Amino acid sequence: MGLVYESTRGAGVEREATAAAEAPFGIAEVTGVSMVPTLLHRDRLFVRYGGRVRVGDVVVLRHPLQQDLLVVKRLVERRDAGWWVLGDNPAAEGDSRVFGAVPPGLVLGRVLARHRPWTPGRQRSAGAVLSWLFSAVRPVRSSRSARSASRRLRAR
Repeated sequence: MGLVYESTRGAGVEREATAAAEAPFGIAEVTGVSMVPTLLHRDRLFVRYGGRVRVGDVVVLRHPLQQDLLVVKRLVERRDAGWWVLGDNPAAEGDSRVFGAVPPGLVLGRVLARHRPWTPGRQRSAGAVLSWLFSAVRPVRSSRSARSASRRLRAR
């Protein structure tokens, strides 16, 4: 589902909205596969809470049906009822196709970058280590094709 856990307060404990106003940046951890290939399970996210968001941004938001749960999705389209959000993995569920548009007040912040943690025992060769070093931290960019993906889904 693309769940997000705040790593600054422990797994499964979400960040309070008042703390977001005091500290506009935070670190979160991804669980699930709804944002593959952009984000992988266990990726760490550098999030800017508050501020403006736009179509194509990857954001952290409160789940509209279970507001104690934080999720990470891509903003696809602005509608009258709020933001239409989708995961980057079309096979995964748990986005606006299930719960509809998300009210703007539930969108907490924009993901600026991701960090792929080192997996002990998996990267053994020098080439694998160099590859990990090169790709461990990357910015998370907006998608220009997010709007066309939404149109394809509605056309089905």
